[in-house]
Amino acid sequence: MVKGMNRIVFWFLSTVTVVVLMFGYHTSTEGPEAAAVPAALAPATTSGSSDATSGGASDEASSGSSDTTAGGSSDTTSGGSDASDESGDSTTVTGDAEDTQWGQVQVELTISGGKITDVSVPVYPNNNGRDQQINSYALPQLIQETVDAQSADIDMISGATVTSDGYVRSLQSALDKAGL
Repeated sequence: MVKGMNRIVFWFLSTVTVVVLMFGYHTSTEGPEAAAVPAALAPATTSGSSDATSGGASDEASSGSSDTTAGGSSDTTSGGSDASDESGDSTTVTGDAEDTQWGQVQVELTISGGKITDVSVPVYPNNNGRDQQINSYALPQLIQETVDAQSADIDMISGATVTSDGYVRSLQSALDKAGL
């Protein structure tokens, strides 16, 4: 009887230990992948951008109003972009923040002389190490393809299809605002 009781106690303590270890294990959210994100891709530190990059549903709902404000200010900028493009000055146009399964994606273009000279992505999914890892390789490729193609006719990045789709939609809205 005592031997059977010892087995039960041992099994119970082993199970409790495994459960405690499983729930006590923290995955890395700020590991080396976070340092690998290029500066042009790093999310802006304003409250509107940080709200948009956190993955919670309530954050996405609250970021909608701040992104609309950002979109509204970029509309004003894009209105002036047509006149400044003719004079050769560069202008910045921000595309709409597009919702994806993993968070919002927003593209910002610098246009000079009617050509895309620079692309940045101030808002993109970076809620965890996996998002950061995927976007650290996918976004630079999308940016380079945009500058090369001078349009939204670019290839999706394998392994980052959701982000690529949001990127292309935001890119197209920025191109539309710029009149390109």
